Amino acid sequence: MQYPVWKYFLIMVVLVICGLYALPNLYPDEPAVQITSDSAGTVLTEEVMVKSQQVLDAAGIAYHDPSFANNSALLRLDNGAAQLKAQAALREQLGDKYVVALNLAQTTPEWLRNIGAKPLKLGLDLRGGVRFVLEVDMNKALEQRLKSASSELRAALRSERVPVKGVAVEPQGLLMHFSDNAARDKAQRILQAQQGSPFDISATIDDRGPALNLHYNEASLTQFSTDAVNQNLSTLRNRINELGVAEALVQSQGQSRIVVELPGVQDTAEAKRVLGRTANLEFRLVAEENATFSGGIPPAGTEVFPYMTLDGKPSLLERQPILTGEKVQDASSGLDDQTGTPKVNIQLDTAGGRLMQNATKNATGKQMAILFIENKQKVTPRKNPQTGEIQQIRTPYSETVIISQANINETLGAAFQITGLSSSAEASELALLLRSGALAAPMYFVEERTIGPSLGQQNIDDGLFSTQVGYLLVFIFMIIFYRLFGIIANIALAFNLIIMIAILSILGSSLTLPGIAGIVLTIGMAVDANVLIFERIREELQAGVRPKSAISAGFDRAFSSIFDGNITTLLVAIVLFSIGSGPIKGFAVTLAIGILSSLFTAIVVTRALVHLAYGTRKSVTSLSIG
Repeated sequence: MQYPVWKYFLIMVVLVICGLYALPNLYPDEPAVQITSDSAGTVLTEEVMVKSQQVLDAAGIAYHDPSFANNSALLRLDNGAAQLKAQAALREQLGDKYVVALNLAQTTPEWLRNIGAKPLKLGLDLRGGVRFVLEVDMNKALEQRLKSASSELRAALRSERVPVKGVAVEPQGLLMHFSDNAARDKAQRILQAQQGSPFDISATIDDRGPALNLHYNEASLTQFSTDAVNQNLSTLRNRINELGVAEALVQSQGQSRIVVELPGVQDTAEAKRVLGRTANLEFRLVAEENATFSGGIPPAGTEVFPYMTLDGKPSLLERQPILTGEKVQDASSGLDDQTGTPKVNIQLDTAGGRLMQNATKNATGKQMAILFIENKQKVTPRKNPQTGEIQQIRTPYSETVIISQANINETLGAAFQITGLSSSAEASELALLLRSGALAAPMYFVEERTIGPSLGQQNIDDGLFSTQVGYLLVFIFMIIFYRLFGIIANIALAFNLIIMIAILSILGSSLTLPGIAGIVLTIGMAVDANVLIFERIREELQAGVRPKSAISAGFDRAFSSIFDGNITTLLVAIVLFSIGSGPIKGFAVTLAIGILSSLFTAIVVTRALVHLAYGTRKSVTSLSIG
């Protein structure tokens, strides 16, 4: 009964590495509040740290180990409830110049952090927070994209001296009218010569005269949908990163939904503010008739929108936007050097700079407005006459207001300033929305869920208790039924837990309640392989086989049954991960890792321990296997 030395070496290497990467879970991250300056260049000094400590002392909120580094202050709290109270108190006292964000402070020793070891992340159901599911309105996104494309095509044809009589937006394309066939044919040649055009172009004539039909082809529509969701994901991540919410999750779900999880945030209204609102921005020129417009039907080519001022007086804007927020590359708030009033510095991309220059080169002395378009849904309950169930009917609508209206003093390009803002807070909020990017497609909140920190802590306690009870019951069962072999199996099971936790930590997986369920299930399944092996050894002993030979036969002949049973379960875990979402994926990941680690510990580690107990003896007359 020989056991290869290299397998002992392999076991030692695996256990040492996994032990190191599982060790940080003995040093879990602590709740903390992080104070940083906003993007306007506000310098964070140690005086802010002192003031923050005074605020928390006055509020009776206990904190410990305050630190100041890299223009950032960190205050550690005892629990999640104290963290939320501290954030509210500091925000009220420090004002809008500083960002007070929920965060997690590391307690892992530095030597472990240097090798990349870190504790498991806690999912939303364990830590508490808010979860949103947002629906992306692709039809509205396509309509907005077509409006933008119509402006670009008009400019392109104008530069070639081709007059356009009018452009109408259709469900999946544009209908461009021209004064005569010659202009239409010339426009068709110009547009078809453009490389990478997403349109299928065809000439036609209707009751308004010669026209061009421009329709998105299927490949372009598919690519547009993918790009819209990806840009929305990127925009939401940017907006969340601006406020430093620790370990936020933003991921797609299906073809048109996005899931946002904000650990530690408890107020859904605050969470929506963190998202920067599901809004779009448009830059438009103020119409010349605005000064004399007193109400009623707006002139052709203009629209009326309310202006967010104290008196709420509406403004008349040109219908055609100059550009949308997706052209903005960077934005920062500050104070004007000459007047001392709030301002926002804007940096556009190359295409946006060209559009802005063309629109403002003859607009000196006029005003430019920024429209804030927030897309919402009105939810109306309606009873289904056939099933009797109450259904939620969602009707989309938009709320559009002017958030800024400033004078154009010169031709604007890729970099310019917005002035005329009422306060620094308004400038900071506008810069945040512009800097974090525009949504490529409107989105609506279709699901909201809040999990309190106390409930999260209770879930942690219940999960740990269930794991301990499960391990204890298995421990007792194995010792009673298999004696020394049962003790060996329990040692291997402890190794199995260490390996699982280490792999989850290395992968950066978030531990959730379903994940804990997967760990508890793995505890039972891990000893199942040992039970098969031990029962096979018993059968060999009853058949009169010598003890050492019975051990070898038990491990060898039970292998095929163990392998088949675990592979089928692993396939189920893969299927759950591929078609499931959220909690189902967490359960599947934990289960799959548990299956692979239990195969290693049940077959390799257990056999090595059995060999240490019996393999070195010259003669073995009996086995302690019950």
